[in-house]
Amino acid sequence: MKIASINIIHVLPRLSFLIMTTECGITGYGEAIVEGRSRTVEMAVKELEPHLIGQDPRRIEHLWQMMYRGTFYRGGPILSSAISGLEQAMWDILGKSLGVPVYQLLGGHVRDRIRMYKHVHGATTQELYESAKQAADEGFTMVKTAIEIAHILETPSYLFRQIERVEAIRSAIGNNVDFAIDFHGRISPALAVQIAKGIEKFNPLFIEEPCLPENVDTMVTIARSTSIPIATGERLFTKWGFREVLEKQAAFVIQPDLAHCGGIMEGKKIAAMAETYYAAFASHNPLGPINLAASLQLAANVPNFLAQEFVLLGEGYLKKPFVIKDGYIDLPEGPGLGIELDEEAMQDKIYAGDFDLPREFHSDDHSVADW
Repeated sequence: MKIASINIIHVLPRLSFLIMTTECGITGYGEAIVEGRSRTVEMAVKELEPHLIGQDPRRIEHLWQMMYRGTFYRGGPILSSAISGLEQAMWDILGKSLGVPVYQLLGGHVRDRIRMYKHVHGATTQELYESAKQAADEGFTMVKTAIEIAHILETPSYLFRQIERVEAIRSAIGNNVDFAIDFHGRISPALAVQIAKGIEKFNPLFIEEPCLPENVDTMVTIARSTSIPIATGERLFTKWGFREVLEKQAAFVIQPDLAHCGGIMEGKKIAAMAETYYAAFASHNPLGPINLAASLQLAANVPNFLAQEFVLLGEGYLKKPFVIKDGYIDLPEGPGLGIELDEEAMQDKIYAGDFDLPREFHSDDHSVADW
């Protein structure tokens, strides 16, 4: 079996699908993207393409090593995301060639269904309450919301507002549903400690990215200041990016994104590293249905899995979109990633890939805010 072609199509609202074909007619899918840099990742894929055409896509580990180590400069969001999309497609091809799901090739499933969590939103506390209550009524056992943009330090009114929003979520969902708070790396360490202290009594499942991940020791300081577990990982790449976080116990929920961290097998290696520290694994995914499919395959296999993030279930992209029942997705049964793109339905969504992330500015002085 040999790789015949590698193509990327950019699809609204901000997705990039990688399609790898083989000479024997098997097609594999992946997502190769960095949000706001999809064309840059596409060029990285094109630069790797000459080293892949004519190769056996089933030699996944060998080709991963060649792509990652052969470039001299390792890691980072662009290279790792390009490799991730290619690696996902290779696993899809391998599974299809053998007629089994990817999780079967990873060692089989350890659970029969995968727990999902829903993002809840609201400009006002009441809107957030209603969004959270609706998710709980739909059967979700976990929800997540983001904290508001802030200055390095904030007023008491800001702090009280965040506490009120968290209280509204807990009031809406009760004590049998979990919720998490995404600080999104937009909060300073000192402010993160203040907010965590104010919301501890509501028992969040975790705080996500309480500060930016560049300084692990700072995250350790936050982790030691609160009883709320810390989560991080969406901006970390490969097993090497997670090493220090785990060794210093800066977080106990690890969130690699399989479209960024190096792919499915790299995600499994990261999950195994986390397991040795008794840490949970909750793969990040604000992207499309292919990355969701890859994430579900790994979630089925990882023993320390916690919950899976999603935004899209595949309507208008997949011939058979995923279905959530009582907050869970049943174990995928199809070969490979278990999906098939609906190229006819996607025709009106194809675009140039020129999506850019919004820039955020503080309302009072118009200085740049962390997004």
